[in-house]
This record gives sequence, C-alpha cells and structure tokens, in this order.
Amino acid sequence: MKKLYSYILVSLLFMQISFAQKAELYQALRPYFYPPDSLKGDFGDLRSPLIFDNGEVVKSPKQWKQRKQEIRADWEKYLGKWPELYKKQTFEYLDTVDKGNYTQYVVRFKWTPNEWTEGYLLVPKHSKGKMPAVVTVFYDAETAIGTSDRNPNLTSHRFFALQLVSRGFITLSIGTKAASARHEFSLYYPSIDSVSVQPLSMLGYAANNAYYALANRKDVDKKRIGIVGHSFGGKWAMFASCLTDNFAAAVWSDPGIVMQEDRQSINYWEPWYLGFHPKPWRKRGLITAENPAYGVYNQLRKDNKNLQELHALMAPRPFLVSGGAEDPVTRWKALNHSVAVNALLGQKERVAMTNRPKHALNEEATDVIYKFFEYFLK
Repeated sequence: MKKLYSYILVSLLFMQISFAQKAELYQALRPYFYPPDSLKGDFGDLRSPLIFDNGEVVKSPKQWKQRKQEIRADWEKYLGKWPELYKKQTFEYLDTVDKGNYTQYVVRFKWTPNEWTEGYLLVPKHSKGKMPAVVTVFYDAETAIGTSDRNPNLTSHRFFALQLVSRGFITLSIGTKAASARHEFSLYYPSIDSVSVQPLSMLGYAANNAYYALANRKDVDKKRIGIVGHSFGGKWAMFASCLTDNFAAAVWSDPGIVMQEDRQSINYWEPWYLGFHPKPWRKRGLITAENPAYGVYNQLRKDNKNLQELHALMAPRPFLVSGGAEDPVTRWKALNHSVAVNALLGQKERVAMTNRPKHALNEEATDVIYKFFEYFLK
C-alpha cells in the first residue's frame, strides 16, 4: 500500500511539473499566434481556400474535408503525381558515434525511386518510451548537426538537430549536398533531363519518405514528428508538411511563404523549385523579358494560384513561420486564411509567426522555434 501511495504522489507531482512547464511554454508562445490589430481579418487579395472551385463557400468541417481533397488534387495537376511512398522502410545504419548525452548515427534510406540518401540520426540517451522527433532539411545534412564545411561563418542558430536532441527530441538531418555542390540543389524525377514531378514537390516527397523511416523506429512516436527548415529548407519543409498529413507540426523559416516576383530570394520560378525546364537553365535571378521564367510556375501564376491554399492544408496541425526579410509581418494577410480554416474546425492558436529584420536566424527566433516544438510535440 505504501508503495502504491508513493507511486501516486510521484505521478501527481510529475503531472504538476509537466502542466507548469506547458503553461510556461504557452505564455512564451501566445503573442505569436496573433497578428497586430492593423492586420486582423486582413486577407489581402488572395483567394480564400474556403471557396470551392465552383464558387460554393465551405461552411462545415465535413465540407472542408472535401475542399481539402479538391485543393490537393488541383495542385497535383500542376506539380505532378508522386510515386508511391516507402511506408515500410527502415534505416540502414552505417556508423555510430557516442556524443555523450546522445548517440549519432549515419543512416541510409531510399528517398526517391532511383536515389538513396544518407543523413544523421541523433538519439537522446536515457529516455524511455516513445519520443517525439523532428526532421531537419537543408542544402546539406551537416549544417543542422553543427559540422558543415559549407559556410565557415555559420552560427549555431542553424544547428536545429543538435539543439533539439538536447531538448529530448530524436532528430533526423537530411540535405541535398551532392546536388547543391553541382548547383542543381533539388531532386529530379525520373531524371534531370525531364521531370514528371516539379523538383520542390519531389523534395516534399523525399521528406515524407524520411518521415516513414523515422516513424518505423520503435522509440519514435509517429504521431509526434515535426519538420523544420530555413530558407531553401523552409520551402522544402513547407511543401513536405502541406502535401500530406504526416507531420504533426512544422516550422518554416523565412522561405517566402507566398509567390512574389519582386523578391529575388522568393524564387519559386527557378528550375530547381516550380519552374523546371530542360538545361541550359535560365540565369539565376529575377524574372525579366530577357530572362523569363518557364514551365509550371508560369501556369500557376496565370491561373492566379498562390501558396495560401497549401498553408491551409496544414489545418488543424500547427505551424510556425519564422519570418525574416522575405516574410515580414504583412504575411499575416496570407496566414489569416489558415486562421479562418482552423476557426471553421473549432481550433485557434494553430498558426504562429515571429519576425526579425534579416533573413539570417537569430537567438530569439530559434528560441521560439524550439519552444514551439516542445509545446506541440512533447
């Protein structure tokens, strides 16, 4: 009886501590769920995702399910149909390194029908039961674990995998290192000469194969897997999380969350994103009469398509836009559409945004990123 009584007391104490930690995280995050008063209810000139293609307005959660299917099917016509996902695959383990508080594995898995990739799996020590996990995506897999030689001036603000494993997450860091070294950056299926899926969508496909390899580990809770990326990785994380319902939460760091032709870094028109065309490729940079965009991107813009429709597919799953130079506070005009979808579903505080003046991440921005995952996935 004394043992049972002690167990109950310890359990109650643990619950109180957990509740207090959750409350503290919520208070830290709460300001970022709301736009400034001047932008509340401002949807800009973007079409509402709550309107069917035939003009009918979505008025119920049941209708939203239908509309969600319509949006995905519509975008698939532009982006191309994915191959089957590798839902049962597991990692091949190539190397193991004891890092003190965690173990680092070099893992290999199949991320497209004709390509395998290697990444870094970081697993905390001394954890019990199924743990939350986060996939990190970038130009290389090394940046997120703090060992990249890509940029000698890289700060710790991009060490997503390293920081999250120290907070009790299993992390998987992946990247397109070989393609980026060739300045091709992305994934091309079935080949770089001719694609059936736009490269940015194919990156999303690859990240979802990473999800399944991670989810099939016995120590991972498949219902608590998130994804994060910065810049190029932010675009990648956005498409990966929006095009399926796999990822439970997502953070997109300054990708440029809407298409915009007057910002050189919001370059969805480039051939490695949504404007694929056979080589020789257009000169990298803004669209001009002398240097036009090609392919699917032009059709998307001609048809008045923009990315607020994809954002809405996240609902009711939470996402954070860690905005910098490319995603200023006015991006709430796009995000308000996702807020409206969540409201229809009876949800609030599922869409968040922070803002900083520069594209580069800083300590305040990354602190919110980690707290966001702790709040929603732990």
